[in-house]
Amino acid sequence: MNQHQLQEEKWDLIIEPQSSIFNLNLKAVWRYRDLLLLLVKRDFVAFYKQTVLGPLWFFIQPFFTTLVFTFIFGNLAGLAPNDIPAPLFYIAGITAWNYFADCLTKTSSVFRDNASIFGKVYFPRLIMPLSIVTSNLVRFAVQMSLMLIMMGYYYFFQGSNFHITWAILLFPVLTLLMALLGLGLGLIITAMTTKYRDLAFLITFGVQLLMYGTTVIYPLSKIPEKYRYIIELNPMTNIIEGFRYAFLGIGEFTLHGFLYTVTVTAIFLVLGVVIFNKTEKSFVDTV
Repeated sequence: MNQHQLQEEKWDLIIEPQSSIFNLNLKAVWRYRDLLLLLVKRDFVAFYKQTVLGPLWFFIQPFFTTLVFTFIFGNLAGLAPNDIPAPLFYIAGITAWNYFADCLTKTSSVFRDNASIFGKVYFPRLIMPLSIVTSNLVRFAVQMSLMLIMMGYYYFFQGSNFHITWAILLFPVLTLLMALLGLGLGLIITAMTTKYRDLAFLITFGVQLLMYGTTVIYPLSKIPEKYRYIIELNPMTNIIEGFRYAFLGIGEFTLHGFLYTVTVTAIFLVLGVVIFNKTEKSFVDTV
């Protein structure tokens, strides 16, 4: 049946072979936006439906992590800066890192976790990782509210000396960079796990190790000069430094570091989408 005959039949949907790995088919993604919203709701409800505390876990996890980091790295190791309260320093880093880590780890297993769905029904495969990044925004927003509450407590009741800077205007951009960086890396890893299952086991503690190569538990200013460039190669370092500079007025946030992070994020995102598009054609046969 040729294209002219198809047009005469007036089909609602025509499924054709994907012509290019660079073809994102964003029109189809937009057409399935209702499915995206349903998947976001599913992720939120399914994860907390059978828990006693429910969404309170959004608060509990970062709060107790902040207490542990403050005691171990702030009080015992003396890594926290002296000009602001250590809990504020750590909650800012933890909040930003958690969103990136969630996007990365959950996207990295999207093929494996949803193989049964992908093999039965058609929809733009990019919908699934996009739903993960979007649903994680809910958790990020809740943890941001916890950070703002702590900021208010220390400012009004403890008289702490910190201030919000002009970089707060870049907050949406920094959030988008975290999402796209986690998405790009996750797409690369999920494509590779269809053939190399070992990556699924490596990603969990690999993300934890990567955190120690980012300024989550220590300020960039305390790193010896000869090692600083290694930490700065991590694009999340510049995002977290910018995050702290925006809300607390501390950190080393530079234009050079910001542009570097934007460039690296764009590279990983393009590579991730290209590899994802190439793998989705045949992953059901190998996963």
